[in-house]
Amino acid sequence: MSMFDIIMPKLGESIIEATITKWLKKEGDAIVEDDAIVEIATDKVDSEIPSPVAGILVQLLFKEGDVVPVGQVIARVNMGGGTNEISKPEPPKENIQPEEKATPAAVKVTASEQPEPVSPSGRFYSPLVKSMAREEGISMAALETIMGSGKEGRVTKEDVLKYLEARKSSLPGVKVPKTEPVMDWSGDDTVIEMDRVRQLIAGHMIKSVQTSAHVTSFVEIDMTRIVRWREKHKDAFRKREKIKLTFTPVILEAIARAVKNIPGVIVSVDGNKIIQHKHINIGMAVALPNFNLIVPVIRDADQKSLLGITKTVNDLAERARNSKLVPDEISGGTISFTNLGSFGTLMGTPIINQPQTAIVAAGAIKKRPVVLETPEGDTIAIRHVMIASLSYDHRVIDGALAGRFLERLTYHLEHFFTEQSI
Repeated sequence: MSMFDIIMPKLGESIIEATITKWLKKEGDAIVEDDAIVEIATDKVDSEIPSPVAGILVQLLFKEGDVVPVGQVIARVNMGGGTNEISKPEPPKENIQPEEKATPAAVKVTASEQPEPVSPSGRFYSPLVKSMAREEGISMAALETIMGSGKEGRVTKEDVLKYLEARKSSLPGVKVPKTEPVMDWSGDDTVIEMDRVRQLIAGHMIKSVQTSAHVTSFVEIDMTRIVRWREKHKDAFRKREKIKLTFTPVILEAIARAVKNIPGVIVSVDGNKIIQHKHINIGMAVALPNFNLIVPVIRDADQKSLLGITKTVNDLAERARNSKLVPDEISGGTISFTNLGSFGTLMGTPIINQPQTAIVAAGAIKKRPVVLETPEGDTIAIRHVMIASLSYDHRVIDGALAGRFLERLTYHLEHFFTEQSI
């Protein structure tokens, strides 16, 4: 018989492993090419792996919940035929050790060979770190607050020792508890376990607040020209393109233009170095049906037309809500945007999406009486007004730079070219 080995695919530049969350097919099932056979999850996104061949799924090499390195064989498909030939793709050399090629039994990674995820956020801790935490009474909540200096931010022995030293040096006479306080609940309360994505969001938000010196600045923007333009074109656009024309693509286009004017807002911090990014890749926060959040990235937004941005926004949002994004589509962002106005919120102070240093928020567009300056003097008029904010990392972005960025964003939105079609 001719066998085909299905491997854990490369899921992005920084992804080295993924968790098998659900097998969609079982051993003995007949499958056709491109059938989704398994759901996987990384620290960035959930995804499905399709079968590149048709046949019978004869062996599943991992259980649900197992963490599997990229390049590892996860399942085998019998494609039929009368030979014992094994047909399989060549896995990435850096992920496969020589002994893994010896026998099928050597494929599976034992629990002792891979780090165990023990935290609510999905963060990984080595057995040594977990042992130290148990011995010193460091709760999981406290462990989550320790900034890791290891690879990809993992906590090392030295990080734990520094934490213990800081704990010992607390105020004299004050006994520092070894465990975190837990809120009591009554029998009438409902206890809901965080799902995996919410745990990741929680950990990511805590880490961001501990990393960046958050500051938020606000501006009011007259959106009247854009509101009238959208009203004029939205029906014909939806009839032609079969998608909605929202304010989000217009705002994203203005953000891209403002970044080109003030590129200092798309930087990252590496120790004492500032990394100036070249590409304007805008992460767009998308609310999922279960109220979780995901941030797909519109790459090189400054190179796209308004129509191109609109189609990209709708495509990414639709696939995000249906768990069809791939890891590369939610990585590489250099600035983020969240549209709070979608839910009627007037303004907000969003948390920076690390390792970025800035995020733009747009509030709801509301009619307001506004004082307008005219050649004949000041007058009061009803205008469509939106409050926009920029949350930024004060380690590398000062108020003057943030103010100049918001000034340019305001200019591009208030001077929107209304004669253009889409």
